[in-house]
Amino acid sequence: MNDSERQHLGKVYLVGAGPGDPGLMTLKGKQLLEHADVVIYDALISPSILAMIGSQAERIDAGKRRGRHSKLQAQTTQLLIEKAQTNAVVVRLKGGDPFVFGRGGEEMEDLIKAGISVEVIPGITSGIAAPAYAGIPVTHREYSSSVTFVTGHEAAGKYRPQINWSAIAQGSETIIIYMGVHNLANIVPELIAGGLTSKTPIALVRWGTRPEQEELIGTLETIVRQVERDEI
Repeated sequence: MNDSERQHLGKVYLVGAGPGDPGLMTLKGKQLLEHADVVIYDALISPSILAMIGSQAERIDAGKRRGRHSKLQAQTTQLLIEKAQTNAVVVRLKGGDPFVFGRGGEEMEDLIKAGISVEVIPGITSGIAAPAYAGIPVTHREYSSSVTFVTGHEAAGKYRPQINWSAIAQGSETIIIYMGVHNLANIVPELIAGGLTSKTPIALVRWGTRPEQEELIGTLETIVRQVERDEI
């Protein structure tokens, strides 16, 4: 790609929308939504944040939910490249933070390879915000001086195909699992085998920071039965 071609390319902003509460959206992210030419957004973006998008912008839903993908990841990345070739400001709006289990790193790599300029606008991740709204500090001087963020839903074929739950159980005082409910019945015994007592408290939070936020409190011994009972 020559310099003349680069001059006609727009810029892609990987914007973190935060966990759901529109008040947690950053000012910089909000300004970009108001002035963007194109906004490509994820499934978990709340309607109140989508309402911040300027009327001039083209809106494209690229959401992925378990078992329901509107677009494959490769299609989304190609769409970003195509839109940046004809628009000045392209926003890729992602729930939480783009670089915390948000595939922002993958998209940034592909965009840079295509010669597209990229800027990352961090967002508040749900792993911190959802516990906070539930009144649960992730660190506390008397109880926890370390935090581990881990996905409960691994990508198929990844270079390390299995999370070392035993090492996590032994190495961190607070463990925050993203997208873990569907694999919870497998995760819990791994944590117990790794050394955590069955009485270890656990909280499940869904719809974090939204008005409908709910918490389910239990222990490693009880939580799977509670999830089945309450159909979480």
